[in-house]
Amino acid sequence: MPTAPTKSRPPLADRGGRQWKATATYPDAPEAGPTTRLEKFIDAMIAMGQTGQIFGEHGIGKTSTFVSYIPSRYPGTELVIVPAANLTPDDLLVNAPVRDDRTGELALRQLVMRQLVPGKPFVLLIDDSLQAGSTVQSQLMQIACDWHLGEYDLRALGCVGVFLTDNESLAETSVRRSDLAILDRMVTLKLTANDTAWRLALAERYPDWDLREVFRQWASLSPKLRHLLSPRTLQHVLDCARAGFPLTWGLPLLNGSRLALVEERPDGEPGRDRTAEVLDDIARSVGASNPSTVADPVRRILRAAMTHRWAVLLQGPPGCGKTEITKQIAREETGREPVYFSLPVTNVEDLCVPVPTPDGALDAMLARTLLDPEPKVLVWDEYNRPKDKATFAKLMEVTQEWTLAGRPIPNLRAQVALQNPPYHLGRKMLVSSNNVAQASRFTISYEVRPEDIPANEWLISTYGETAETVLDWWKNDIDDEGRDWVTKRTLERLIKLHRADMPLQSGLIYLGDGEFAPVPLTALEARLAGRRGTGLADIAADLPGWDARLAAAAEESAEGTDDTDLVHQVFSNAEVSQLERHLDAVARLLRHLPPKLRATYLVGQTPERQRFWVSALARMAELSAAPRS
Repeated sequence: MPTAPTKSRPPLADRGGRQWKATATYPDAPEAGPTTRLEKFIDAMIAMGQTGQIFGEHGIGKTSTFVSYIPSRYPGTELVIVPAANLTPDDLLVNAPVRDDRTGELALRQLVMRQLVPGKPFVLLIDDSLQAGSTVQSQLMQIACDWHLGEYDLRALGCVGVFLTDNESLAETSVRRSDLAILDRMVTLKLTANDTAWRLALAERYPDWDLREVFRQWASLSPKLRHLLSPRTLQHVLDCARAGFPLTWGLPLLNGSRLALVEERPDGEPGRDRTAEVLDDIARSVGASNPSTVADPVRRILRAAMTHRWAVLLQGPPGCGKTEITKQIAREETGREPVYFSLPVTNVEDLCVPVPTPDGALDAMLARTLLDPEPKVLVWDEYNRPKDKATFAKLMEVTQEWTLAGRPIPNLRAQVALQNPPYHLGRKMLVSSNNVAQASRFTISYEVRPEDIPANEWLISTYGETAETVLDWWKNDIDDEGRDWVTKRTLERLIKLHRADMPLQSGLIYLGDGEFAPVPLTALEARLAGRRGTGLADIAADLPGWDARLAAAAEESAEGTDDTDLVHQVFSNAEVSQLERHLDAVARLLRHLPPKLRATYLVGQTPERQRFWVSALARMAELSAAPRS
């Protein structure tokens, strides 16, 4: 029968099989032996052969402490993590027909999951143990009580330690253990964030940043704010700081709304919102900026996710182009289509199923697209509309551990979850709720605005002049509420209906009982009939006239006139492809615009727009220096 591995700790110069590297936060190697309360508990339970039950809030580093500590403390011992939240009864143990070697007859035999027979000593960590279903709970309790599963003695298979971890809060679990016969078999430890090795892990993640001031600031927060800004969320905030993104993007979206760092008053009511203050202090501590936004945010987030191997969440209204731009960037970054799953039509069996193997174990068979060795991006579309809870539970393992049924997904570059908000245009969307533990799995959670996605250029390149006319109407003739009702998907329908000589109203969103989205189409019909307003093409067609009008406006006032404002609005709304088509006209008129308006074309714009306006300003200088004819 296996015994506990030797506890002789390897020298810290070879921590976890890696040479110790000094960091700005910890220039000296930590002391030998266990340094945190959880590490000491792990040692004690393995030495005693007792089951350890560990409770602690989400995101404080319970699992990651096991991942880093077991290999360094017990060389040659494997850590087997079983995410209980997504287990089905047949994942752990199943009866299957197996041919008997002696008689040649088929007989039922219990088969155990492959991870429990690694062929070497192992520590079993049952993660999120209170989130399993009732049948699985019974199986897990047999393991916890006597280290058996069915007819299998886990000690005989090499098990030297069994631990169960979870958050005890009923906000994140649906059950409590109450059977005294079970509770009498375990040693229980309740943890806080100060009992795990998360500070060391963050120091290793950012070796050139001295995080001691960040840690001091975090420790000075109230218990309520430390709960909201868990170490996991703090890591996401620091990832945003490293990438030059707004730090608030690292805070999760809880039921569709950005989590705010709000103090709690003595009476339990919300107090002061300290979000901006806390995040600005973190940014200053590491010498990073904390911008309010960045240009071209969606594409930059997606590219960063695929560069840094992040899981990110994009929440936006229907029809704004989230799915298409995600697929486009995945193709550009990996050279292939993403692995795509739509949650409303995805079953657990579409992702993985347990299958018997000839050697008497249960292997998890993954979907073919997940096993492809080529670089891949996983897209979870309609993330908050899962077909069932079991499928959604499976995703918790994938988004947090990047494994499925304990198996790593090869060459997984990024995960992108796409979802709609709970409410849009005053109407409730049929989406499910989440808790903080689920919401905080994503490095970045971003609320997409329609203007964040460059769908306009795609419409113009696909549908030409008709698209330009429809976009001019969308930008100039309707108000913000109208633009919310008319998504890019709706714009494409309107274009197609016009080209098919069909009534346009049927392309608007139908609300029922004969009612369509409240958007007037008279101006659009007039533009499409040739009675158009003023757009970039119209200005370019009458360039001498507009040149004279803007020159007169500049003479009249340094701020310009209504003509100045109109041309400025047209320049601001035009797509890059339209501006490039009329470069000389733009450059000729640009010299008449006030400098403060010209500056807006460069500040906070996408790289493509900035490149155009730099070339337009250079062309303006050339035209100004040339002799007038």
